[in-house]
Amino acid sequence: MAHVVKKMTPSEILAMKKELSYAISDKTPPGAVFTAKLVECTVTAYNSGKVLFQGKQAEETAQKFAGQVSQAKVKSKNTVKPPHSYAPPDNVASLSIIGSDEVGTGDYFGPMTVAAAYVSASQLPLIKELGVRDSKNLNDKQIIQIAKELIHTLPYSLLVLPNEKYNELQQKGMTQGKIKALLHNRALQNVRSKIPNEKLDGILVDQFCEPGVYFNYLTKEKNLLKEGIYFATKGESVHLAVAAASILARYSFLKEMDKLGSRFHTVLPKGAGPHVDVKAAELVEKYGEGVFDTATKKHFANTQKALNLLKKKRI
Repeated sequence: MAHVVKKMTPSEILAMKKELSYAISDKTPPGAVFTAKLVECTVTAYNSGKVLFQGKQAEETAQKFAGQVSQAKVKSKNTVKPPHSYAPPDNVASLSIIGSDEVGTGDYFGPMTVAAAYVSASQLPLIKELGVRDSKNLNDKQIIQIAKELIHTLPYSLLVLPNEKYNELQQKGMTQGKIKALLHNRALQNVRSKIPNEKLDGILVDQFCEPGVYFNYLTKEKNLLKEGIYFATKGESVHLAVAAASILARYSFLKEMDKLGSRFHTVLPKGAGPHVDVKAAELVEKYGEGVFDTATKKHFANTQKALNLLKKKRI
């Protein structure tokens, strides 16, 4: 079983705890801030600042968070992981790039959306002028406004994986990481096919796992984009193409959340915190447990927490 140890600051640990709130366990070992039990990885953060990732997806999960990583496997010494060979060149920000990013992977309600977008070197000033930057620094109103400009400006591809299909794939044993890899590859292919005559300098994926893991997920894909592909964490700050893709993915996610909310005559909360458990319990009480299949990512810990809330209410 793979182990990854990461040193993080208190603020980074709190941010991670918030992001993993849907999977927080009630039991924690001595000296721990929290333990989160994901499908194929357990994350334990300690007061010392060390964070331990254990399980089949330890490496992939660790890659989602900032900080210096030292990786170890059972019966092996801790070693600092060297940079991978798919790192983008230093001048990548000035190149003509297709970028991709995903949204909704940590939200209990709503779909997963993946977008890819092409930004040529000549378009960089215009895209910057439109306000494109890391979507995490934009509010929903700004996201919508900028996205409506981008869809008329850039070649792009937008893929939406509804909750029903997401849950079906999960139940068949497909991990979230593999689902993301498949969608990224497909979106990137779609954009590449739209610009056959463009001089493309490369493809940049917002890194959610190690490149080797990414390509392993795609071994059975007939059309695999591999030549000229780069991976970078926080890709939105590396190239505007990834930032644009992130905005388009977020825009789509917001629209899908509104549609899903209208379907159930309510406003669905984002994230995976306790407020989400309450809303899920309300919907199940009104519409039945089929809600888990049609509106949620059923494998999240929120499902059991919502059922526990209903059980307490009925006692």
